[in-house]
Amino acid sequence: MSDMAWPETLQGIIEEFEEADPEERLEMLLEFSMNMPDLPEELLGARDSMEQVHECQSPVFLLAKIDDGKVYYYLDVPREAPTVRGFAGILYEGLNGAEPAAILATPNNLYQRMGLHKVLSPLRLRGLTALLGRMKRNAEELGGE
Repeated sequence: MSDMAWPETLQGIIEEFEEADPEERLEMLLEFSMNMPDLPEELLGARDSMEQVHECQSPVFLLAKIDDGKVYYYLDVPREAPTVRGFAGILYEGLNGAEPAAILATPNNLYQRMGLHKVLSPLRLRGLTALLGRMKRNAEELGGE
């Protein structure tokens, strides 16, 4: 499926989740949670310059920057919120360093494609959808088409 318009890295993650059974999906989500890097030290005290995603049950902060035509995200999600942090980790790995147009091509129903709607509550899914929406909006503002 290399003909997809969204980032190839994200496509690989989607395919891994599609092939997994529901129990494995939760384990995979927790792995992404543990592997997501913490906020860089220079941004630790700069939450006021980051956008908060209020729809998430946990405090989620987002900052996007563009460099050489590619978008880079910084996410601050507490480790005590492994579900949200895991999805943020997926987006971080799958979208970070992509061109704005590829990020904008990411399907809004990403969580459904990954089968997460079968293992997460609707309230959690609402927050995850909002986080993806904010990241796409940031990409558009930074140079998307």
